[in-house]
Amino acid sequence: MMLRAILAGTTACLAFASPALAQTLAAANADAGLTEIVVTAERRETKLQKTPISISVATAADLENRRVQSLSDLADGSIPSLRIAPFFSRTSALTVGIRGIVPFDANQPSRDATVGIYVDGVFLGRSQGLGAALLDIERIEVLKGPQGTLFGRNAVGGAVNIVTRKPTGEFGGRLLGGIRNFNGYSAELHLDLPEWNGLSFKLDGIATRRDGTVDNPLEGQEDFNRFERRGLRASVLWRPSSDFSALYAFDISYDATTPNYLQLLSRSPNALPNSPLVRVQARRAQTALVGVPQEDSVGKTNGHLLTLDWKISDSVEFRSISAYREVDQTQFDNGFGIIASVFRPNANVVRYSLANLVQHQFSQELQLLGTSERLTWVTGLFYYREKGSDDAWAPNTMRWNADGSALTVLPSLVAGQVTPFPDRASTARATSYAAFAQATYTPPIFDDRLKLTAGGRYTHDKRSGVLFKVNGADTNFTFDRSYNRFDPMVTLAFDATDDVHVYGKWGTAYRAGGANSRSVNYRSFDPESVETFEVGFKSEFLDNKARLNAAYYTTRYTDIQIDFSAQLVAGTTRTTIETVNAPGNGRIQGLEIDFTVAPIKGFTLAASYAHTKGNLPLAQNPFNNNNFQRPFIVFTPDNAYSFAADFNEDVGFGVVRAHLDANIADPVRGLPGEATFSDRSVLVNGRLALTDIEIGNGTRAEIALWSRNLLNRQQVYLRSVAAQAATGPYGIFNEPRTFGADIQVRF
Repeated sequence: MMLRAILAGTTACLAFASPALAQTLAAANADAGLTEIVVTAERRETKLQKTPISISVATAADLENRRVQSLSDLADGSIPSLRIAPFFSRTSALTVGIRGIVPFDANQPSRDATVGIYVDGVFLGRSQGLGAALLDIERIEVLKGPQGTLFGRNAVGGAVNIVTRKPTGEFGGRLLGGIRNFNGYSAELHLDLPEWNGLSFKLDGIATRRDGTVDNPLEGQEDFNRFERRGLRASVLWRPSSDFSALYAFDISYDATTPNYLQLLSRSPNALPNSPLVRVQARRAQTALVGVPQEDSVGKTNGHLLTLDWKISDSVEFRSISAYREVDQTQFDNGFGIIASVFRPNANVVRYSLANLVQHQFSQELQLLGTSERLTWVTGLFYYREKGSDDAWAPNTMRWNADGSALTVLPSLVAGQVTPFPDRASTARATSYAAFAQATYTPPIFDDRLKLTAGGRYTHDKRSGVLFKVNGADTNFTFDRSYNRFDPMVTLAFDATDDVHVYGKWGTAYRAGGANSRSVNYRSFDPESVETFEVGFKSEFLDNKARLNAAYYTTRYTDIQIDFSAQLVAGTTRTTIETVNAPGNGRIQGLEIDFTVAPIKGFTLAASYAHTKGNLPLAQNPFNNNNFQRPFIVFTPDNAYSFAADFNEDVGFGVVRAHLDANIADPVRGLPGEATFSDRSVLVNGRLALTDIEIGNGTRAEIALWSRNLLNRQQVYLRSVAAQAATGPYGIFNEPRTFGADIQVRF
């Protein structure tokens, strides 16, 4: 039996396998079939297979198998419709998109993202801080398509709902220690204490680090693509009765990273004369061409959460979610080096992009949930307030000698610079009020198999800001705008059989307008909106050993916020971005398929696929005499696949668990104004563990080996021809193979 399973698993693994939709892990036994998954996409617990929306779920086991310790690790494409990437070379801020609705530059305090990121029901307002270490995650739900009713803020693309483990009130926990290549390590502690007078306590801590994957030759400076993350969360659950609970949690994190390294991929035939130090690096570099000043970009986040849950009666529940959060992010990005620099004797070169962002936010959500014989409903109020400020500076840090054979570090970052500090600076405020309601009615027909859901959300957004530094000079550019919006949603679902469920859904969502602090005059822009029609089905068969879900959607994308970039002011190194609304409508269509099967006990195969095709309208480029230009959807492949195989076998003294996954994607565009494509992506990850090793008194140990990019594939994930005239196309390669070993003890 074991040999047959191994052979079957080996054959399947050659086809690879997938995190997918993590929609499941292996069968517990041959009779039980696939594990049932519960989600909170409708603000209450529902079964995944009966929730009429396209959802992918990464469970705690999925995250462990793929060695996901940060949202940035999901950039491998393990959930095909979810696209995560750093903003250009910076790993200190993440770009998150779903179904082709991906922002290019959402790093400004006066601008919102397209996907709502939630942790335990709390909306995270900035893309900075999203790379922090994840702390004891129960599951990550990816809700695809507009979520304008229940997850209304910034949900034109969808929502990522991160759910953490809560205190259990029973003594237990786990310890993990691990080592990895590039001189890295990981350490985790998760501890539950026994309930005391109705109080349950939980403590979670994590520390992980890794040296850079590209060496920086300048002594005493950080290498490229390194990280060091630490996080701590303390939570207490008070349950004085079975009808009431109060959960308080405090978390704090530290996330130090360095940028990715940009490489000159080839030399343009008409390139300008340059230093012999500027060389082509067509393969993934291990060492930068020259050493440059480089320090960590440091993100510090902390937050308080208070969740109250009161069961008023058997049919009515009240919930309150109060949260306060802070983000403090520095940016030190010297990833460009000299690849785009044309040699001029004794000239200053090597642009160092420096920036700071400070943001704090408060949010309050009240929910009232009800259930009757034929009606389930939720209604609520939402309040959100944030204040943020940013500044930036881009000095040169090196100087050519007379013949271009060497570089020297400038005595200080301010010496000999044209641009004073700061080059740009702004403050921004946002306030949002919303009221929402959604209800599902089961009419007394068709044996109660038909369900009609309708909902809506009214939102009032107010945004204002001041851009008080532009190109080093004092300015007083302001914007002050208010927006009102109603987003409806209607879903019709039908249980064709006990195991086959079909649905059709129509809904809208919007992203508030704002301004971009990279602008030269704080040009404001209007909101954008989406309207999506989706049809799908969810099914289980083969005696609950196979699961097949599919969804087709078409989205009308209106008043799209488009970024155009240029380096405007002579004598400075400042990169300017202007954001405009494209007139007319864009269209994005797609197909999503998820399949999971557990053919024999202990063996599971999963596969998922996403096809995304979009066409954006022409927009006026303010840097090109307002000529119309067709922008491109970024970081979104036409076709993306994910496959996974999981094998479990009890060998008497423990359980062998083997996992292999592969994530494949077509080339993508990394910049909205360039037609240039990246390479095709093929990334394979694996993990082999011996678990449940009994070491006494109910304590069990686990030993695991893991690898990401197991085949050490080299591929350019962002390519640009912006420096074509001066030097040639440049790009950023994916990470090399990483691997390590972990020892874990559960008690």
